[in-house]
Amino acid sequence: MEVISLNNNNVEFRNQNVIEYDAYYTSEEADCESLSINALAQRLGDELRAAKGTHLFCGEVLLPCDLLPRIAKDILEQADTEPCGLRGCTLYLSFEGEEECRKLGTIKCDPTTASTFELFLTLKQSTAGWNSFLPQFIKKITRGGTIMISPVYDLRKKKLYRSFSE
Repeated sequence: MEVISLNNNNVEFRNQNVIEYDAYYTSEEADCESLSINALAQRLGDELRAAKGTHLFCGEVLLPCDLLPRIAKDILEQADTEPCGLRGCTLYLSFEGEEECRKLGTIKCDPTTASTFELFLTLKQSTAGWNSFLPQFIKKITRGGTIMISPVYDLRKKKLYRSFSE
């Protein structure tokens, strides 16, 4: 549930029983950030879909509902202090399963800009799901191999430059 704060700029009281509220009143900065989060979350989802058959070898990947937007927001926060912002980011996506860690893909946010920093995103397999109670041989035959992603992930940053203060 999202809580939207009201201020006097977008609420008009005409009558005690009627309140007019302009639901589309937002700042340009909030709109831009929201669009960036949605676009980055979509790109992460596309990369996971592509990796589903090639690297994960499964029929389904189940994600917590808010995971990709949360990751996208964290990525934007990491890029906020960088000289080129998100354009200078190269994101390496990997998956840590029960037995091994696999590289899923690489996202170069802007191919025309030189990378100024790298982010390493590691998604982890959920152990709290229903399939953690099944024996290993049954997991292989259920639903084409379903992988449940945990809401916990690891995001590490590596700068590819040095500033004068360092």
